[in-house]
Amino acid sequence: MPKHIGIAAVSPEGSAFCYREIFRYAGQILGDAGHPVVSMHGEPFEKYLAAVLRDDWHAVGELLLKSSRVLAAAGAEFCITPDNVMQHGVHLAEHQSPIPWMTMTDLVAESVVSDGRKTVGLVGTRMVMFGSTYQTLLGIKGVKVIVPKGEDAEEMDGIIFRELVHGEVNPKSQRSMVEIIARLRDAGAEGVVLGFSESSLLVNAGNSPLPVYDPVGLLAHSAVMHAVGQGGLVRQR
Repeated sequence: MPKHIGIAAVSPEGSAFCYREIFRYAGQILGDAGHPVVSMHGEPFEKYLAAVLRDDWHAVGELLLKSSRVLAAAGAEFCITPDNVMQHGVHLAEHQSPIPWMTMTDLVAESVVSDGRKTVGLVGTRMVMFGSTYQTLLGIKGVKVIVPKGEDAEEMDGIIFRELVHGEVNPKSQRSMVEIIARLRDAGAEGVVLGFSESSLLVNAGNSPLPVYDPVGLLAHSAVMHAVGQGGLVRQR
């Protein structure tokens, strides 16, 4: 039997997309039968946002830890969180977690390095673009990360928080997103990390001017592969 997957939900839209992607990949890998059990638990999104805004990462870790305990009690054998900003909190949650974690940052870094990229663009909220969610790990591996500047960064952040987290899709915002990625290409990016969990609502491999690295898609695929015993990067407690 495949391992039981636990999802520590943060953003409702991103978590729902991850859940769907898990079963899409399960269908591709396993066919119509033998899919893994998936459980999801989420504290209110507002609690995560409040903790991040006051720079309280221990509170984020506690929220993730609470979910991991609930998921473990439900039978999950490892857990994931499909939220880019909250990957920092995994490091604070995992040492007390009853089950191991798989993180998007490790998976993205592995994929970028495997493709031989030396410079990648990163789009997402301001916290992701100007933080260290991906920059540190990719930098250690010799990959330069470039992000949108000025008005592009502000517009990107606004599209995510005003629209995407609420499941709203605006064609004008989609055009803006694609144009911002094109400017990263012109600045030297060889690929782009879609560092917001709702990215599938606007950007994909079909309309992006650059090859995309979708952290949620990578996470869902790797979770299924690990569940069926075919790999996946799981962090040990």
